Amino acid sequence: MRIALVHIRHAYSGGVERYLNEFSRYLANRGHDVHIVCRRHDAAPHPDVRFERVHGFALGKTWRIWTFARDVERHVRAANYDAVYSLGRTWSHDILRLGGGLHQTYLELAHDAKLSPFERLTGGGFTRHRLVLAIERRAFAPGAYHTIVANSHMVRRDVEARFAVPRERIEVIHNGVDVERFHPRRRAEDGAALRRELGLGDELVVLFLGTGFGRKGLDLALDAFAPLARERADARMLVVGHDSGAARFVARANRLGLGDAVRFLGPRRDPEACYAAADLYLLPTRYDPFANSTVEALASGLPVVTSATNGGAEILDERVGSVLDVADVEGWVDALRRWSEPETLAAGRIAARALAEQHAIETKLARAEDLALRVAASDRPTVRS
Repeated sequence: MRIALVHIRHAYSGGVERYLNEFSRYLANRGHDVHIVCRRHDAAPHPDVRFERVHGFALGKTWRIWTFARDVERHVRAANYDAVYSLGRTWSHDILRLGGGLHQTYLELAHDAKLSPFERLTGGGFTRHRLVLAIERRAFAPGAYHTIVANSHMVRRDVEARFAVPRERIEVIHNGVDVERFHPRRRAEDGAALRRELGLGDELVVLFLGTGFGRKGLDLALDAFAPLARERADARMLVVGHDSGAARFVARANRLGLGDAVRFLGPRRDPEACYAAADLYLLPTRYDPFANSTVEALASGLPVVTSATNGGAEILDERVGSVLDVADVEGWVDALRRWSEPETLAAGRIAARALAEQHAIETKLARAEDLALRVAASDRPTVRS
């Protein structure tokens, strides 16, 4: 199969970018002719993966999004692909994977929480959002796609409601996890080493990990953790990730009197060690179609406390974590107290790992490959409009 995987940016950081690398590598190992269509790229994820760089002129970051979608349309019209598999923000594809969900839903649930006072004053990227929404409308227009891939049933329901996509045209494939990279056995070495580096011993460690603290709900996480920190002198919270406005979250932690109980570690390239150093994972995200960290934490043996607006929550049950409404302030506090109990935590670790093993990344990539093969064998025209 000659397949195009389309995303504006190829890199080795970011959830969508990670999926792009994993899927392209998997397909190349399976003998397919894989082309990554992008605007810019890093080193190839596999010797047999080729880059098709489309780089039309654009003034500023906002217009690059529209320019890329237009250039992809021209490229796939001229190329002879058996299947075009887009990872978002294009309108010329056979398969569209919604790893980032729907933009209008993001705007409604999470956008305001990530804005600084200056960004609110200047419109919060109004023009950019209008362009993204316009691309989204074209992407879901009749005839623009063969199949939509949603990474959660939450996203599937959203697509059905907003764009009237028939259910038979949507395939749900939950995110998978590298069950070897993320494994409880790392606690003995990687986790212990990070704890020593941070001056930690046997303290109870709650982990928050994610980029974009407002969307991911770090403010809510700090509010939920504060009562636990007052009740337990050994409670600690690690915050891992990048946010340009991190200073305001540090200030919030200080106002809550958390002091040394919360450590801001910044972005790190060893998330497996961060999970291994923790006991419990906390993610009160305002909107995540399916947070990868959900299954990474489970695979590392951590119970997960997260929100119902995380599509990854739909694979959880009461043995491995808690799912709460974002606005349920007392619920978050109570969940942290419950999962901090030694017996509950010990049982949750075992159940978490067992559940994660049912979501190994290879099984998800195999389903995505099977879908692409079926679409390639269908009677869909090879020239896309």
